[in-house]
Amino acid sequence: MTVSITVGVLALQGAFFEHTKLLKQAAIQLQAKNEALWVFTEVRTAEQLDRCDALIIPGGESTTVSLVAARSNLLEPLRDFVKVHRKPTWGTCAGLILLAESANRTKKGGQDLIGGLDVRVNRNYFGRQTESFEADLELPFLSDATTSRARPFRGVFIRAPVVEEMLAPGGGKPHQQEEASQNETVIAPSKDATAEFDAPKPVEVMATLPGRSRRLAGKLEAAAELNEEIGDIVAVRQRNVFGTSFHPELTPDARIHGWWLQQVLDAVGSGRFPQAPSREAFER
Repeated sequence: MTVSITVGVLALQGAFFEHTKLLKQAAIQLQAKNEALWVFTEVRTAEQLDRCDALIIPGGESTTVSLVAARSNLLEPLRDFVKVHRKPTWGTCAGLILLAESANRTKKGGQDLIGGLDVRVNRNYFGRQTESFEADLELPFLSDATTSRARPFRGVFIRAPVVEEMLAPGGGKPHQQEEASQNETVIAPSKDATAEFDAPKPVEVMATLPGRSRRLAGKLEAAAELNEEIGDIVAVRQRNVFGTSFHPELTPDARIHGWWLQQVLDAVGSGRFPQAPSREAFER
């Protein structure tokens, strides 16, 4: 039986068009493996969000996206989508910031977060726009049965955040209070998932940026200052939420989009959440 799945791309600001382009490319490649019917649509209202089974929050300016979402009465529906109904959600760069439970280097009251990932992110960790760079990333989750090791993925880092700290999964108010006490740190409001979801799960590290890449980007003056084995956390997953510091949508490589669509298909097939009531496509 053909499964129809609607994937939304939040289109308030940022690289939403680029995400949609790669989603369509990835869906063509997936059609050879399954019978899913994919619908990709831009999301600007709560009504449009209600029609979605999964969502991408693209890179851009996280403060701007947050402000427009608040003015559009979309913040609470987004929080419900991610944290209450636990629908598959992927955030890139600014999207990762918005999906974090805590973000530092942020003025109090200057940024609203959606939450969903029990992490603290460091905003603009790699510096200003002029310090943007690209680096090859090893992404084991892109390997398949035919390849023991996936070819490197070219990561595009533009004023990118990193995951600075893993927080206790489902920590609730105690960890919120602790995070709120951090200097220049904002936190997402707490939301309880619907009853059918099981106990909280820890955050899974999906990719790190090797120290040598940071040094090449001019971030460290001396090699001795860095442990090459650790690197910076630039991709994480927790339950239904996936986040990347970099911009896969700004490359011609659709592998991550294809991998994520497969995660969405698996979630829909498992019945972990009810599908949206409508499959209507709507244009900008």
